[in-house]
Amino acid sequence: MPVVVDPDPLVVESLLASMPAGSHGVESVDRLNAWLGSHSDEYVVLLGPTLSDREAVDTCELMRRSAPAISTVLVREQLEGPLLVAAMKAGARDVVQHHDAAALAESLRRALEFFVALRGPAGAMHVSKVISVFSPKGGVGKTTLSVNLALALAEKGARRVCLVDLDLAFGDVAITMQLFPTHSIEQAIGAEDSVDVEMLDSLLTRHQDSLMVLAAPAHPDTRDRVSPQLISRIVRTLRETFDFIVIDTAPSFDEQVLTALDETDEVVLITTLDVPTLKNVKVAVETFDALHIAKESRHLVLNRADDEVGISADKVEGILGMPVDAQIASSIDIAAATNAGTPVVVSSPQHQMSLAVRQLAARLAGEVLGAPTLQPVAAPVPEQPRSIFSRRRRA
Repeated sequence: MPVVVDPDPLVVESLLASMPAGSHGVESVDRLNAWLGSHSDEYVVLLGPTLSDREAVDTCELMRRSAPAISTVLVREQLEGPLLVAAMKAGARDVVQHHDAAALAESLRRALEFFVALRGPAGAMHVSKVISVFSPKGGVGKTTLSVNLALALAEKGARRVCLVDLDLAFGDVAITMQLFPTHSIEQAIGAEDSVDVEMLDSLLTRHQDSLMVLAAPAHPDTRDRVSPQLISRIVRTLRETFDFIVIDTAPSFDEQVLTALDETDEVVLITTLDVPTLKNVKVAVETFDALHIAKESRHLVLNRADDEVGISADKVEGILGMPVDAQIASSIDIAAATNAGTPVVVSSPQHQMSLAVRQLAARLAGEVLGAPTLQPVAAPVPEQPRSIFSRRRRA
């Protein structure tokens, strides 16, 4: 996917508005190098207009030598002859004017064509998405939503989906789906430097609905032996073969969960309509903000969202400062389906939870699988700036 480099968050914001969903922004060339070191599917780097001409040209030269398959595009306020000549000599594939959405769209199209042609059909880019389901409180239906969301994404075998149980002490994904795995993430402990697709494939358990599951360890004392480095390598390796990786996280900000969130493209945040849970979720949102976790890619789900409790969706949006993406009302059918080992999205396709989860899945899938469309560049909105800088830790 495209990457924008510019030290001005509002400039990056304006450029991202004209780019395919999933594009990323970083604030410096150093951050760009770190990002490219762990993401092999990037095909173009946009060098923003507030980077100096010298730094932009030097970066083009560096990319030409170190990553020739990735196109570099300079975005400038004014197109000047001497800069164009210097940029092209340094290896830039294009120079476009800031706010020219049509020129930017055409430049991105050519960059993608070049990337795919260079790698050939066998090496064509595989685009995947990591979705973490998180809540700071247990008992809010996190695992139930994770299982149903993964099944909705994998429905009819249309997409390759892996569900990872990262509640390493008390994971319930396997029992919720009535699976009895012979292997789990425990068998990967100590293999940080040797994790590959073949190894992970031997640890996965197949659900009857074409969903693959990486189960949590059977005993809670194993949790501390699963290192953050192992989590990072597992997620990055799963990206190579799956369209979606859904992670059911533990209700905490431990190192394993933070590492998974670092690798995450979308966060689904769950809350129920009680004051203690809302308080904890607000703290979680503030923590996400402080750590720059999925700032523009968060989805809020209200579970057990019943009118009788006296807290409306509008009030929740005001408290948490983010819109509600889905509401799921209390229903005994959901618990009954879970107890029967047939999640409601499979057993009752027309149930209100099934419909809500499918709608959420479609939104998440559309961002990756739908044809990207480039919209005209929107003017910056200073009163509601969004952070575009991702917090990354290297394994």
